[in-house]
Amino acid sequence: MPVVVFRPTQLMWARLAALLFTCVAFSVAAHGGMLSESIGDWVIFCWAFSFAGTLIVLLVEFMGLQSRSPVSWNNFPVTFACYATLLCLTASIIFPLYFIKGETWRGEVRDHRIAASVFSCLATIAYFVEVSLSRARPGEVAGYMATVPGLLKVCETFVASVIFVFISDPISYNCHSALKWCMAVYCICFVISAAIVVLCIGECTGCLPFSFSRFLSAYALLAVAMYLTATIIWPVFKFDSRYSGSSSRPEYCRNTRGLCPWDKLVAVAILTALNLLIYLGDLAYSARLVFVTA
Repeated sequence: MPVVVFRPTQLMWARLAALLFTCVAFSVAAHGGMLSESIGDWVIFCWAFSFAGTLIVLLVEFMGLQSRSPVSWNNFPVTFACYATLLCLTASIIFPLYFIKGETWRGEVRDHRIAASVFSCLATIAYFVEVSLSRARPGEVAGYMATVPGLLKVCETFVASVIFVFISDPISYNCHSALKWCMAVYCICFVISAAIVVLCIGECTGCLPFSFSRFLSAYALLAVAMYLTATIIWPVFKFDSRYSGSSSRPEYCRNTRGLCPWDKLVAVAILTALNLLIYLGDLAYSARLVFVTA
């Protein structure tokens, strides 16, 4: 009977730490946090999803099943760790904003919420360490998702997903045709970036009828041009009084817990500019990156 020799590594310890911190975060919040809103379900999902995925990665590696995995093991763990980092980071921001700031709860409920926030921050750090340890070094042969452009693709899709949440609750893109163009930019770039991530994880890039590396560079250039237009158009049509916009925060927002509709418009503008910067970095790296898809 073969014996599996499992040697502890820095990467394994980072995953175990992330596993522990996410488990504590969602357990404490679900047990005594008194979460009754949909936003509470979302943060619980962020922690539980990250925990479940990390557990699967650890079990596969402990049992030596990487070669039998239906996905590329050079790409999947680092991709998941990057998404988990962003999910836990989002939960670490949203949870205190909605469930600690301005709340009247005291005693054990507040203590549980503070503890969940702390462990969420620790989980974010653990996942960030995992991504740093898994990232491909210069000159190293690795899967595309372990390179900087691959990790940037994860960030692009995640930021676009957050934009979709803010732009659709309430719907804020159907007032002008220019805003509908912004929505089209977010959708088109999200779909293509997500397709690239899926192709890399599924090891299907070799089946494409064109050069994958050249496609990445061309797409990054197109995405930069499209996001540049959205970065300019969105603030103009949402904050300029000539287009029924408001450049100052409304009075009613002071009494709103979390983000009011105007805050969400600002968040969309900021996230659009952020994604533009991410696509610029992607373009800079993709233009000169030489990688081997394993």
